[in-house]
Parts: sequence; C-alpha cells; structure tokens
Amino acid sequence: MTPGLIDCHTHIVHGGDRAREFEMRLEGASYEEVARAGGGIVSTVRATRAASEEALLASALPRIDALIAEGGTGIEVKSGYGLDVETELAMLRAARRIAQVRPVRVRTSFLGAHALPPEFADRHDAYIYEVCLPALEAAHAEGLADAVDGFCEGIAFTPDQIARVFDRARALGLPVKLHAEQLSNLGGARLAARYRAVSADHLEYANAGDAAAMAEAGTVAVILPGAFYTLRETQLPPIAAFRKAGVPMALATDCNPGSSPMTSLLLTMNMGATLFRMTPEECLMGTTAYAATALGLTDAGTIRAGLRADLAVWDVATPAELAYRIGFNPLWKRIFGGRL
Repeated sequence: MTPGLIDCHTHIVHGGDRAREFEMRLEGASYEEVARAGGGIVSTVRATRAASEEALLASALPRIDALIAEGGTGIEVKSGYGLDVETELAMLRAARRIAQVRPVRVRTSFLGAHALPPEFADRHDAYIYEVCLPALEAAHAEGLADAVDGFCEGIAFTPDQIARVFDRARALGLPVKLHAEQLSNLGGARLAARYRAVSADHLEYANAGDAAAMAEAGTVAVILPGAFYTLRETQLPPIAAFRKAGVPMALATDCNPGSSPMTSLLLTMNMGATLFRMTPEECLMGTTAYAATALGLTDAGTIRAGLRADLAVWDVATPAELAYRIGFNPLWKRIFGGRL
C-alpha cells in the first residue's frame, strides 16, 4: 500500500490535439520552429477558445479516468490555453468541476503567462497588463486559482515579465510556481527561488547554482520526463545536483496536447528511472510526498494517522515494481477519502 498517486503538473483541460505537429517534429521540425510558425501552444489556444466549458470538461474526463485507474487521487490542472480573460476562466471552471464528477482532488493553477496570443504579436508587456493580470484578478475573485504559474523561456516570457505576474500573485496571497529552464537557462529557477515558489518545473537547463537557490527557498523541482521524451531532448536535468543540494524532486506527467500527451504516472515513474536514473524510491516519493509538497498539500502524499486516507493498494512484491514495469497497471484497489 502506498499513498494515492498525485500528478502535480498537468495541462489536462484543453481543446483539440496536436497529432499533426507530432508528425512535423518527426519530420525534423524543432519544438521552437513549430511554435514560431504559429503552431505549438497557439494552435491549442485556437481550439480551446472554440470549445465550450462543457466541451472542455467532457474532453478532459477520459484523461482523468486514466489517472484514477492507475491509483491517482490528486491532480493539478493549469489554465494557459485561453490567453484571454473569458477562456482562461472557462478552463479553470472546467478544472474545478472535475472534482464534482470524479473522485479526485483537484488543485488549479492560473497560467495566463503561458504564451503570447496572435493578437498581441511582439507586444508581451501589453499582454501582461491588458490580459494576464486582469484575468488573474478575475480568477482570484471567483475563487478559481490555488496558485499562479508562468512560462519563463525565449518563446514565452522574460524573468522581468514573470516577476510582474508574481508580484500580483503575492499581493493576492497566492503561491507561485514556474516553468523554468526547459529550453535554455534564463534565470527562471532563481527567480522562482527568490519568490519562494512551491515548485520550479522542467529544469533541463538548470545548474548547481539553481539547485542551491531552490534548496534554500524550499522550492520543489518538478521533473517532467514525458516532455523530454516527446521532444527528444538530450539535455538532462541536473538530478545529481538536486540530490546533493537536498532539493525534493517530484515527478509529473505534464499531460498536454503538444509536448507530453501522456496520462500515465506509472509510465512517468519508469521514465524518471530509465531516462534520468532516479531511483525507484525517488520515483515513488516524487509521485506522492513531494508531489503533494509541490501543490502545497499538507494532508496527503504520506500515510500517517490524521491525514486523508487517499491510498493505492498494489498487486506487487516490492515498491520498485511500480517504476520497473512498462505498460502494466498493477493497481488492486484505490481508496479515496477512506472509501474504496
């Protein structure tokens, strides 16, 4: 028996798919080339804006069911595919409704600073002030956001632009987290540490100095092997540096239609072990205790008297089997809030 698994980084609510872009990358186009050609995140924005709140919820539920079937009891869901006030709120409302129709805990993250929509081409600052910050205020007023996220990257937003969003989050009393150092090192991990973010995520291009800053701040490193695998990356996240600095490492699917169309935490654990040489124990901690920490949850992720009884019972001989097997689900029973 283990704690129920927690997927602490997903974009599981979205419109459409990007199977054609998957083909394009196989034909030689890079993730950045696809994005700069109007594909990538922006193509999902078009599909998400065209979908109703009901459609967004309906399309997410099969992916949620896949998580539950593998012992998942908690999930984080981000906005970030609307990039206008109305659609960002619709995504967060759909995310909140997941917990009303499925036995799973949901934590939401406002990700307005995810990409630049076409109507704001080359006007990053204007987008932050005219769309992102007003959408954040509206989401907070409606009680739709548990945290605030951003994408700090050359194809997204600079550290200074993200800092403006984080300043507003701090004023609203919301914790922050950050997509950082995925494609390059722009100082996102240290920015996250400066704001004492609950997590910094991706981190392929992070270094030992970033790890030290995150350790001092208590920021969890969320490792996302699905994106590394899908994008055929070669830059490995600095797992050894995180270990040495004492940075907690969580693992998550990064479920999204473009760079990580994955819904399996068990496969994520196997990838963490196989691709990044994380130990099976680290993989299990990364999808339970440290995943809970990355979401600010204090009543889940471990088995202890007084906590929620969110548990998974497995038909395995040792915990290492959860990371060892590929494409096999050994879940025997799932217990959510003390109920089978």
